[in-house]
Amino acid sequence: MASILVIDDNLDICRLLQRFLSKKGHEVDTTLSGEEGIIMVKEKAFDLIFCDFNLRKMEGREVLQQVKSISPQTKVAIITGYADVRIAVEVIKKGAFDYVVKPLIPDEILSLIERALKAKDAPISVATEAVPTAIIKKGAKKSTGTVTPNPDYIWGEDRASSDLLREVELVAPTNFSVIIYGESGSGKENIAKTIHELSDRKDKPFVAIDCGALTKELAGSELWGHEKGGFTGAVTAKPGQFEVADGGTIFLDEIANLSYEIQVGLLRLVQEKKLRRIGGIKDKELDVRIIVASNEDLKEAVKNGKFREDLYYRFNEFTITVPPLRKRGKDIMAFAGHFLAQANQELNKTVKGFSAPVADLFNKYDWPGNLREMRNVIRRALLLTQSDEVQLSALPQEIIYAPTIAFSDESSPIRLDESKLDVSGPINLKDIAANAEAEVIKKVLEENQYNKTKAAQQLGIDRKTLFNKLKQHRIQS
Repeated sequence: MASILVIDDNLDICRLLQRFLSKKGHEVDTTLSGEEGIIMVKEKAFDLIFCDFNLRKMEGREVLQQVKSISPQTKVAIITGYADVRIAVEVIKKGAFDYVVKPLIPDEILSLIERALKAKDAPISVATEAVPTAIIKKGAKKSTGTVTPNPDYIWGEDRASSDLLREVELVAPTNFSVIIYGESGSGKENIAKTIHELSDRKDKPFVAIDCGALTKELAGSELWGHEKGGFTGAVTAKPGQFEVADGGTIFLDEIANLSYEIQVGLLRLVQEKKLRRIGGIKDKELDVRIIVASNEDLKEAVKNGKFREDLYYRFNEFTITVPPLRKRGKDIMAFAGHFLAQANQELNKTVKGFSAPVADLFNKYDWPGNLREMRNVIRRALLLTQSDEVQLSALPQEIIYAPTIAFSDESSPIRLDESKLDVSGPINLKDIAANAEAEVIKKVLEENQYNKTKAAQQLGIDRKTLFNKLKQHRIQS
């Protein structure tokens, strides 16, 4: 049984979750405001909090930050609309356990609670990134053939994957410090762990720390540890995560989020290879390989005064850039296949694969949340799938419509597909959505050999609605 708090200014959602989760044996409290939710967290210990991102007076990310300061062990799941997935991914970097997308699906809620309960006893500084490792296919090529990577990882055969593996194999046997760049959810922690497991330190600890989830007050204690009485509330001595990683590797994700004071202490540790607990009087010698990661350019962070220059050069012995999922070419479907296998196991299903239109859509979609987003999309789709294949009807509409709007890496955030849209004049967003809907209907009709009954079932609408849409979009069938 879990102690759960629901923070949502929609009374219907509060009531729905309270009734549903109470019937499942959980203890559920609800509130309509973030401010009252914070007060409740101060008065009572919760295992998990479901918090709406768009509260009226207090944003979900602010609630998250205050909850983490008051009760670091409490898991927070953000409730969001699918259009806000980019924001939700950003909030996960700040310490959210996961996010759920409206409309809420009961099995998805129960699965998240189960995962939160399993993780509640883990140290708060050890990151459990919501991107599990993928399984490598038998017979998959390795970049050099000289080193066999951990078989729990998928690398694929696309050029971007081969180049990435080659760099990992090159630096792994050394003791170089490494900076890993990559977007949120792209698998930076997996890369760091692979470097560790291909090194001589593989039999020693690997400790991953999400610096974005550490408040300024907690960071020193979590990294260096403290002695009993070292500060108010330190009733027992506690080793820091650097001590836990002694002899092995420590991975500092989102390193630029550390405060200036912590950066000073980190520089001393790197230079002297010694650590002193908060409130301690003795130094402890350490042998730890440090791998750091960031989704922003640390050079720019140095220029902007956010990151110490001397610390940057200490870490910058080798740099690896993890390509975003949208640039992984044919390996996109290899990742999708793995997440499908994981979801089948988690949900006790036997879905065999993806329909051709779904695979086509996955290859065209921008994947702003990278592997983390793909995993959640596929898990959610499997909950709605009752056949052997995941169909378009099981995917969020925002993904289905996304191929007509692609996000570029250039300064302009939106690039329209001119092969499908007339962009010679003013752009009407309603027309864009209509064109996208027409494209989806055409694909589904083709997939079902123009059987309108089957097409309507796959689209999740009745035949009458389908006929109206065929007429509306002037689709010949």
